[in-house]
Amino acid sequence: MSEWTPIRSDLLRDRNFIGGAWRIGREDTWLEVADPATGAVIGRVPDSGARDADEAAAAASGALPAWRATTARDRAQLLKRWHARILASAEDLAKLISLEQGKPLGEARGEVAYGASYVEWFAEEAVRAYGDIIPAAAAGRRMMVVKEPLGVVAAITPWNFPLAMLARKVAPALAAGCTVVAKPAEDTPLTALALARLAEEAGLPAGTVNVVTASRGNAAVTVGAWLADPRVRKITFTGSTAVGKALARGSADTLKKLSLELGGNAPFIVFEDADIGAAVEGLMRAKFRNGGQTCVSPNRVYVHDAVYEEFAQQLTARVAALRVGPAKLAESQIGPMINSRAVEKIERHVQDAIARGATALTGGHPVRDEIADGPNYYAPTVLGEANHEMALFSEETFGPVVALFRFRSEEEVVRYANDTPYGLAAYFYSRDVSRIWRVSGRLETGIVGINEGAFASEAAPFGGIKESGYGREGSRYGLDEYLATKYLCQGELA
Repeated sequence: MSEWTPIRSDLLRDRNFIGGAWRIGREDTWLEVADPATGAVIGRVPDSGARDADEAAAAASGALPAWRATTARDRAQLLKRWHARILASAEDLAKLISLEQGKPLGEARGEVAYGASYVEWFAEEAVRAYGDIIPAAAAGRRMMVVKEPLGVVAAITPWNFPLAMLARKVAPALAAGCTVVAKPAEDTPLTALALARLAEEAGLPAGTVNVVTASRGNAAVTVGAWLADPRVRKITFTGSTAVGKALARGSADTLKKLSLELGGNAPFIVFEDADIGAAVEGLMRAKFRNGGQTCVSPNRVYVHDAVYEEFAQQLTARVAALRVGPAKLAESQIGPMINSRAVEKIERHVQDAIARGATALTGGHPVRDEIADGPNYYAPTVLGEANHEMALFSEETFGPVVALFRFRSEEEVVRYANDTPYGLAAYFYSRDVSRIWRVSGRLETGIVGINEGAFASEAAPFGGIKESGYGREGSRYGLDEYLATKYLCQGELA
């Protein structure tokens, strides 16, 4: 593959993982995986279809009775073994993430640790799927609630965090006693297959975890088989709102439970009483992780008029100093975008903003030089004097572009922040305690970062409202997404 081939060659898989076996696709067609830094092909995986998806669902359904009957403590121990193997292979996994996704190696290492934290967390939560005893309404009766696994879960994951997003879905499903069929994004299937290999190595029973790869062209057919399959009782998806809506419609006939973590348009607000240095630092962490290719990346940065110039100056200096380059260089801070479509969208947003009155304070163009010698690099960019007529106000840019908007009052900026169909995350910086409680209560999002640019944690619930979806991942609430509540009433006890 390249000099970045992981040391453990057995982690490099080019087959689907179904029922504990590594299989080629039924159609014997293949999907090539490319390095976004160079465009070079680094591997191939099956371009699966409906028959592969059906076999995976059958394997998961067949494994379900024994897995749900396994004690919570035994499931927890298997998850801990999987967690240990992920950590033992952390460097190989990080290199694999960097190779197929493009993020700098330091960030990829962070993703491995972050993803592993979900496996560990839900291993510990597996033994805490508590029920309730309800005070009886009549003599001679006992009323209680128990939690049971939903059944087979279909997990559909994105390319931007190919390990963490899969772990965040598979771990709670397994902890709850569900079995899983998964389809990773076409850009980053190798990491998902490597995780499946480690699950196999950890001793997870055949059929509990199944991974089927497919191209964008075959995704609808592959996932469509699961949508129509009554054996699949839940869909968990991270990706675009448009696809999330399609999944909701497609699952209606079998009334599956859904967890949908969809698009965002996160505001980042800097009030006049903010610590400007801290706000700049928070924005750098929130915006430029993975080159701005995260669902909670700030998309609209509102800065109070009284501190706008100071903030813009400090931010521009920091952004201009970011180093663009391939993951194999230790000094790289911004890697390539995932593909040419991503670069084209970023460039369209930047040029539209400039045409509508914005000023490029730094960046504002694709990059190709002796270091970033590939097709998918874009310069970290700060755009000043943004306005609401620009495409980047209403569309998620998903790249290393900061657009600065001025505001003059709290009422005004909260109205602007909420003026979007999305409601995943929001950020604001202020040292006024009263304002902190006022604004956090009025922002229409599922997550609010208050004087903090990096809020993700396995112990906290992650998810949105409005057209950013529903359901939560992580925390004890994330386990509930994979459990059915059953009420038991026993009479004739008097």
